[in-house]
Amino acid sequence: MTDATPLPLADGYEISTDVRHIDAERVHRWLSTDAYWATGRAREKQDRAIEGSLNFGVYEAVSGEQVAYARVITDRATFAWLCDVYVDPAVRGKGIGTSLVGAVREHLRPYGLRRMLLATHDAHGVYEKLGFARLENPDQWMALYFQ
Repeated sequence: MTDATPLPLADGYEISTDVRHIDAERVHRWLSTDAYWATGRAREKQDRAIEGSLNFGVYEAVSGEQVAYARVITDRATFAWLCDVYVDPAVRGKGIGTSLVGAVREHLRPYGLRRMLLATHDAHGVYEKLGFARLENPDQWMALYFQ
């Protein structure tokens, strides 16, 4: 099932970009009830997000149960946005999140993107270990907020 270039991953786990393996119900439950950035997100909206994104899942090798998720919005040429990174609380502390984000980075590396962005409230250290840095010129960036 592994088709994303992995970093060392805890024994017994696999990473895949095959959207057919995504447990959409589980991902929605995680994000809509336990992720500060997606609390209350509707299932239909989450399903649309999955359909329009490059998805990464981490799975227990034996049972196939999904234990982590991340998605990327990208044109596969110049830009990517990493979002919805989530690791099930039951498996946190095993380096799964770091390996997942590393797999995302390595999967996107051959496209020659100029940059990959993300937003985080509390996980800067995790992302910094993988080469992410705070924006050098945040005053150049703007956002359009619809809600």
